[in-house]
Amino acid sequence: MQLTQKGAATKRRIVEGAAREIHSQGVFTLRLEDVMARTSTSKSQLFHYFPGGKDELLLEVARYEAARVIDDQQPELGSLTSWTAWWDWRDKVVARYRAQGGDCPLHVALSQLRTTTEGARTVASELMSQWQSQLAAGIRHMRDIGEIRPGLDAERAAAALLAGVQGGVLIFLTTGGMEYLEAALDEGIARLGGEAAVSARRGPVERDR
Repeated sequence: MQLTQKGAATKRRIVEGAAREIHSQGVFTLRLEDVMARTSTSKSQLFHYFPGGKDELLLEVARYEAARVIDDQQPELGSLTSWTAWWDWRDKVVARYRAQGGDCPLHVALSQLRTTTEGARTVASELMSQWQSQLAAGIRHMRDIGEIRPGLDAERAAAALLAGVQGGVLIFLTTGGMEYLEAALDEGIARLGGEAAVSARRGPVERDR
């Protein structure tokens, strides 16, 4: 559907309103009437932009939350040009999940959809692809300046790091234990850079002890 600027703004308002409604009351009790009340839209407006109803709206919320996963890691994720920058990114990822607790908006939105549907798979795949691509760009940069061994497959290394992060996130959402995510990030970065990466994390004061 080709939207006017006003139409695109209305659609985004509905998506953002639905996301806030999910945050406040949960996805399983979400009612379209509540979304309409929150966003001051009529039923005809909502179904104009989301003819598939609640499932289509939830898919758009998932896309919105997936974009936020990447945006919330910036500018660190897009600037992985030193080991200090890598640790800054690590800290930002941990801080993001610690702040939101076990209520991961993307996980909540996708959980209400059948994860085998093409739309849900596409949202998850696009997120992982963008995340992996930016990690791989950082790995290639560090490899090119001699901080990572030559010949390392950047895409594969980024995939391994991302898999560890996602495993840590899943355990965190299941148990509330942040130490798994922290370990996945710490060990993943250390494997990439060895002692140089670890030393950058320690900082000059600790290294001098």
